[in-house]
This record gives sequence, structure tokens and C-alpha cells, in this order.
Amino acid sequence: DVNQAYQVETLEKKYFLLVQPNTSKEFFVTEAAGLEDLQKAGITVPEVYHVDEINGDSYLLISFLEEGPRGNYRDLAKMIAKMHQATSENGFFGYPYPHQGTDINFDNDWTDSWIELFIERRLDKLRDALVKNNKWNQNQVDTYEQARKVILEELTEHSSKPSLLHGDLWGGNHMFLTDGQPALFDPAPFYGDREFDIGVTTSFGGYPQEFYEAYQEFLPMAAGYEKRLIFYRLYVFMVHLLKFGGIYGSRVDQTLQEIIS
Repeated sequence: DVNQAYQVETLEKKYFLLVQPNTSKEFFVTEAAGLEDLQKAGITVPEVYHVDEINGDSYLLISFLEEGPRGNYRDLAKMIAKMHQATSENGFFGYPYPHQGTDINFDNDWTDSWIELFIERRLDKLRDALVKNNKWNQNQVDTYEQARKVILEELTEHSSKPSLLHGDLWGGNHMFLTDGQPALFDPAPFYGDREFDIGVTTSFGGYPQEFYEAYQEFLPMAAGYEKRLIFYRLYVFMVHLLKFGGIYGSRVDQTLQEIIS
């Protein structure tokens, strides 16, 4: 629902081609950089071959990964934990490139504050966009402000470190290859609190309990993580409400109530 996608076959190999019409190549720069950073961290991802634009359309050419049967979610949890152990070289939260979306963009300017990056520059920007697009009324804004206070208090007490994040880790962005090994793709990368990725996985299902148990074994989350994961589900549902509207309004309202209750 974001890009035109093609399987490209040559005599030597297959490629995967993503095209975003009427945009500059900067649209794919962040994703390409994320794939390269994930690969450097030892994560199996498509290899990046080229990012450019032609006739006003941007494109990203990457290797084609062959999907196999469902693999071991314990292996996937181990891979995610390994990714989260990679941290930013400067010790800050953010990323060298912004998040480029079709409905909203987020700057990833470096900061020493996870609260600033997540609450002020993501959640608050989503609040403003929902109001501007007439998808939130004043009552919903008031409820958000109540939830925001809870989120701020909880994250102030929580020690966050800038881990390498996939940034969009829902069930459709991982796969198991023909040899059964897990792989990731379609990142929206930045360095942030690793609980962000885990919270995103809980938004739409697709990850069995064995995944979470294994992740806790490989890289345990701090006490109280269950409540904090809800904050990141809220972020996902707010993005989807802005993009799709409809059913996501009730998902956002329900999640806000979970936070303030």
C-alpha cells in the first residue's frame, strides 16, 4: 500500500524493485541505510544494490529473498535481540536520515533524550496531524493529554538506551527463508529504546508467545515493560488512524484508556 513492487529477473539472479512515483530518491535513502546498518549488525536482510530516481520516480533495488515455511520464532527473537545490542556510535537517539512516510514524516535529529524523540517529536506531531485532518476532536485531544502525562512519568523513571531499531516490526516485515532462518525487511530505522520495536510487534499479532519468552531470555526487558509496550502500540495506531481512518479510531481510543486506567 506504499510502493509499487516488482520481482525483476535477469539471467543471473532475481531482484526486488520498489518504486515510489513522483518522489526524489531521498524517499528510499533512510530505508536503504537501515538495511545496510542491519546487515552490519549481523542481521539477515536484503542486500542493497541501488537507490536513485528516473523520470521523476524514486526506486530502491535490493536482492530477492526466497520465502520458505514458517521457521523457529526463537531464532527470530535471538536475531532481534542481536539487533538491539547494536547502539549508536555517538550515544544519542535518532538517525542520520529522517523517517519518510507517505502521510507523515518525522525528523530523526540526534538527541540525548528518548522522551524528546518519542513523545515530543512523534506522538505530539501525530496529535497535531490528527487534529489538522479532522480525525480527532477536543475530547480525544484531552484524553491524549491525560495519557501523555502517564507516558512522560513512566519514561522519566525508565532508563533508555539508543539501540538500533527496525522501526516497523509488525508481522509482515519478517520472514523465514528456504533454509528456515529468519530475515527482516522494510525497516524504518532509528536508534531508540528497544522496547519500541517489541511494542510494535504486539500491535497486530503475528508473534507467538515463544518469541517473547525467548527475547526475555536473550535480552531481558526491565520491570514494568508490559505497561510501556502499550505506549508504542498507541504510536502505531495513531499512525494508522492518520493514514487509514475508520476502525483505527476505536483502537486509538481503547489504547488511550488502557494507558490512563
